[in-house]
Amino acid sequence: MTGRTLVICEKPTAARRIAQALDEGAAPQSFTERGVPYFVARMDGEDFIVVSALGHLFTVAQEGAGWTYPVFSMRWVPTHEADKRFSRTKNFIDVIGRLASGVGGYVSACDYDMEGSLIAYMILLHICGKESLSLSRRIRYSTLTDKDLERAWEEMSDHLDFQLIKAGKARHEVDWLFGINMTRALTLSVKNATGFYRILSIGRVQGPTLKLIRDREVEIKSFVPTPFWVIKVDTMIVGRTYPLEYGKPRLETREEAEGVMSSCKGKNGVVKAIRTTRQEQPPFPPFNLGDLQREAYNKLRYSPRTTLTAAERLYLDALISYPRTSSQRLPPSIDLRQILEGLRRKKEYSELAGMLLSKPRLTPRQGKKDDPAHPAIYPTGGAPGRLSRVESRIFDLICRRFMAALGDPTVRENTDADVDVNGHKFRLRGSRILERGWTAFYEPYVEKREIELPPLTEGQEIPIKRVESIERYTKPRARYNPSSLLKLMEDEAIGTKATRTDIIDTLYKRGYVENREIELTDLGFSIVETLSRYNPEILSVEMTRDLEQDLESIQMGRASAEDVVEEAVKMLRPVLAEFRSKENEIGAEIDDALRRIAQRATALGPCPGCGDGEIRVIRNKKTGKRFAGCSNFFEGTCDVSYPLPQRGSIRAMGKNCPSCGAPIIRVIRRGKRPWELCVNFDCPAKEK
Repeated sequence: MTGRTLVICEKPTAARRIAQALDEGAAPQSFTERGVPYFVARMDGEDFIVVSALGHLFTVAQEGAGWTYPVFSMRWVPTHEADKRFSRTKNFIDVIGRLASGVGGYVSACDYDMEGSLIAYMILLHICGKESLSLSRRIRYSTLTDKDLERAWEEMSDHLDFQLIKAGKARHEVDWLFGINMTRALTLSVKNATGFYRILSIGRVQGPTLKLIRDREVEIKSFVPTPFWVIKVDTMIVGRTYPLEYGKPRLETREEAEGVMSSCKGKNGVVKAIRTTRQEQPPFPPFNLGDLQREAYNKLRYSPRTTLTAAERLYLDALISYPRTSSQRLPPSIDLRQILEGLRRKKEYSELAGMLLSKPRLTPRQGKKDDPAHPAIYPTGGAPGRLSRVESRIFDLICRRFMAALGDPTVRENTDADVDVNGHKFRLRGSRILERGWTAFYEPYVEKREIELPPLTEGQEIPIKRVESIERYTKPRARYNPSSLLKLMEDEAIGTKATRTDIIDTLYKRGYVENREIELTDLGFSIVETLSRYNPEILSVEMTRDLEQDLESIQMGRASAEDVVEEAVKMLRPVLAEFRSKENEIGAEIDDALRRIAQRATALGPCPGCGDGEIRVIRNKKTGKRFAGCSNFFEGTCDVSYPLPQRGSIRAMGKNCPSCGAPIIRVIRRGKRPWELCVNFDCPAKEK
């Protein structure tokens, strides 16, 4: 390439870093035009104009007009034409078009995945012209460090990654076909049946995910608990209490449990056999995105969205590698020692990194999952600047997991002793760490389970200090949380690492699910139940999985993008025809659910003032603010009203305050603990 080259990036931060890596003096010229930043880097006598998109500048839209269904004709248009909320993207399209004038070549430097490849392709095709595609090259990188970017530039491909582009384009078109048709079908079914208008969405992956949640909810609500009994026994050895495990983890009858308890009370145990084993526990592999999101949820209680957002910021700051990866493997090309040298400059990792650097050989624990585009998530060794609390904790989790993966196995000594108490078999368990190994690096996030037993001998008598029989009940499987739902979607092979987080977020935004331990709302339940009766194909996990496999086949070059999109249309035609034939019944059922929800949402409880009214949530027409007032408020017969919190959803608890008689409500705010309170701010109990 000679003269001027246009380099297209996905985000402004990435554009700045790439320009800095390309420029001979590492000080590229910086410009801003109509709010669009771009850079000019000079290398070997050539100018490189580095400009970024603002995510997708082009999207799929309906061919023709009319808000109806089915619709199968589509075209790619600028996002600002399809949605006025994206009006700012017009400036990016115009500025990139001007900058492309007279250039001699093009480089796609967007993130190396389907989305990034598609973003650059659409810019080249629709802004720079079809002829630009044959003049375009592609760089591939996993971190935004100068070293990685310089290497990527040297190893640049002389053509675009067309299979990835075709797969990304087909995925957008298939998702659009399902999303727009099913959303319109649901919304219009209610509107045409009842005149009530509310956007109700369902998508290719959203529907099956909602059904999986419904199935678990039905299982929980139909579960009948049965009683069982457990025996709890403690012994005292050398002044310390140790638990004994009964041979049967659960007993089916109270009589059997009481028999064991009475037989063991006041007796001594006798050590019959002692077994000591040595166990090696290898480290965990490095994170992929799903692993990181689950670990952050389990250890830090961060939602998948919070974790992904923080990880993307760390990536753009060149502190970690690309986070949207399925891989649990680190390739040999990564300079592990250089990364550790960088981490050693940070005080909290100095000693740990030094321990690893003293090893003659560094061999990471590799996981089973791989990703052809990117390695597992790892720190670059760069020094972080000012990080938010969330970013700092996610960074710490990634750094410690990376170092732990380079550590030695943890060696544990387990001791089991069989104890006989008046003919009943118990087990005394102990465990202690002989060599910390990788847990030294991952310690804040390791669950400690050490019970070091004193020296024991066979035939030794040990006193029994406590014997209890505890009645318990069987429990259903737990509700999904955002982390376990993400894992389920992975296991069922629906959605992708890039889309699953968005799908879970959408279920919350649409009001189909709520709470951290995910519960199906009445609306979510109604939609699944109605579609299960009239259009079960929409909720089919198998159909969605098959489509995912077809889309992956495009990327591998084993399927045609056109054939996959056409197959999606063939799937939809009979489904939508069936929906249309039962539209009134579907709309009426969903409308019934919406009306019940609206009624319950506003009713908080009986009015303590007039006695015959009902306290409801009311909105001020001028300010939009909500308050609680008696249903007789507008009749002029009761003036009881209370202020309400303006944030969060409000749920009636079905009970009244014992001090003042006002309703008790629960305020639910996303990501925070639910808050129960009396709506009466002047309640005497609050003063106490």
